[in-house]
Amino acid sequence: MILYSYSKSSSAFRVRIALNLKSIAYDIHAVNLLPDNTGGQAENWHEDYLSINPQGLVPALSVDEQIISQSSAIMEYLEEVYPETPLLPENTLQRAYVRSLVQIISCDIQPLNNLRVLDYLKTQFNCNKTQIDQWYSQWISEGLTAFEKQLNTHSHQKGFCAGDKPGLADAFLIPQLYNARRYQCDISHLKQCTFIEKNCLTIRAFQDALPENQADYIT
Repeated sequence: MILYSYSKSSSAFRVRIALNLKSIAYDIHAVNLLPDNTGGQAENWHEDYLSINPQGLVPALSVDEQIISQSSAIMEYLEEVYPETPLLPENTLQRAYVRSLVQIISCDIQPLNNLRVLDYLKTQFNCNKTQIDQWYSQWISEGLTAFEKQLNTHSHQKGFCAGDKPGLADAFLIPQLYNARRYQCDISHLKQCTFIEKNCLTIRAFQDALPENQADYIT
């Protein structure tokens, strides 16, 4: 099993967490999403990678010479094929609750703050760093505030997003909080989110998935 990954990609980060939580052996093939020092194309736009994932995005997971793209699809696949360490609750309503948390991040926050979008704001609309940071912070604040409110009204939250063990929603939350700090977003009001984050980061599966613990990490 090969994971095509970029250390700072929150989408790849969450898949690394899921693989680690399930104790699945995998190799990482790093794909640099940034242009090289000569101003050449980033590796994800090279023909060899586009033949793997025509979108030019990470992550992509190679399983038996077949490629699965999109982090949610990868993680649902892992949940189905490796059920021994479940990332979703048994109860149907709780599973729906977890998926609703996941989609706040995967559908409402991350797509608006994707590196492609930020680059487009810069190159096509001449947005400066302050404006781009403001854009990023807006969607982080709006989405994670809603995430926090969901946690506060859910009776099954016991140290993690949906119980006393980390699962799918936690694997999505931690990378988003990591990126929020990268862009210096104010997350001081997210008491439940940061409490859960503290619990998650005591676990080896999360620690090993951190961007700074990847071979391709550059400060």
